[in-house]
Amino acid sequence: MVLPKRRSSFPPDPALAAPSARAGSSGLSRSSERRVVTVTGAASFLGTNLIGLLEEDERVGRIVAIDIKAPQTAQRKTRFYEVDFTQPTAEARLSEIFVAERTDTLVHLAFLASPTHGTAIAHELESVGTRHVLVAARHSQVRKVVMWSQTILYGAHPSNPNFLTERHALRAPTSEPFFADKIEAEAEVARFGQRVPGAVVTVLRTAPILGPTIHNYVTRYLSRKVVPTMMGFDPLVQFVHEIDAIAAFKLAVDRDLPGIFNIVADGVLPLSTVIKLAGRLAMPVPHPLAQTIGAALWLAHLSEAPPSFMHHLRFLCVADGEKGREKMGFRPAYTTREAVLDFTSAQRLRDVKLLQENPA
Repeated sequence: MVLPKRRSSFPPDPALAAPSARAGSSGLSRSSERRVVTVTGAASFLGTNLIGLLEEDERVGRIVAIDIKAPQTAQRKTRFYEVDFTQPTAEARLSEIFVAERTDTLVHLAFLASPTHGTAIAHELESVGTRHVLVAARHSQVRKVVMWSQTILYGAHPSNPNFLTERHALRAPTSEPFFADKIEAEAEVARFGQRVPGAVVTVLRTAPILGPTIHNYVTRYLSRKVVPTMMGFDPLVQFVHEIDAIAAFKLAVDRDLPGIFNIVADGVLPLSTVIKLAGRLAMPVPHPLAQTIGAALWLAHLSEAPPSFMHHLRFLCVADGEKGREKMGFRPAYTTREAVLDFTSAQRLRDVKLLQENPA
């Protein structure tokens, strides 16, 4: 999926300090009607692969990649700028880039795909960093913002309906920084939409992303030989295939689709079935014991996620994808079951050291 790397020859823009060097030229003048798409989190799994698609799209004149390292898919259309969102100068630097590059569409992907022990840095990146990005976008009159969010933010609760729509509140526990920062980022983008009349603001809430090449807390959980579960619980779960997740963002770039959309695969599976399809052995653990052990393992850096994620091993958190189908025209190519099977096929190769994972 990742395109071959090629060094660019795009001439430096005199309106900016020299970008950290990889970029290319689309051969278009600044007056071209073809669009300028800026991608934050450009070196992430979603960013890298979205830029690969944009490089091949003749309707896109230039891609502006922003991250602390360059995406491997940057080719002749892409300019790369190294910007650390945790730094106090990030907002001014972003404004400078957006204005000079004449950004039309901003795709904000600078979010962690998995929990981290570095919660202070994560807060600066996601919550404060999103504020920097959106203030810069407002000052620069960016026309369109597409932002990544996740269905896990709805929270797993015994009172949840069978399918959660975009109208349901985000009830993941804000005592967990991984959830709190992303919920704050969604609030920031909602405020941006209110303050900038006429701006197109799209939020894509993806189900947990699964596939043959992505690497996140879900793939690590399902990669264990013995997978811990909660004794007496077998919740239904859903995923979205990595290819479908990337396709949804490309669709949001191509079309003006204001609103919030759940991006999910068709179908759900019991967690026990997912574990069997993955070729793993489930190990049921009593809930009180699981909380204690989970907390200890997380503190020791031996667990994929903190204990707050254990709610998802007990209760339902399944999103309704109807709005995405009807309003966006999003049609996933893979069902939840097919996403699990595609992951499983690749994991078998990884188990015998014949395939490596890509970071999310």
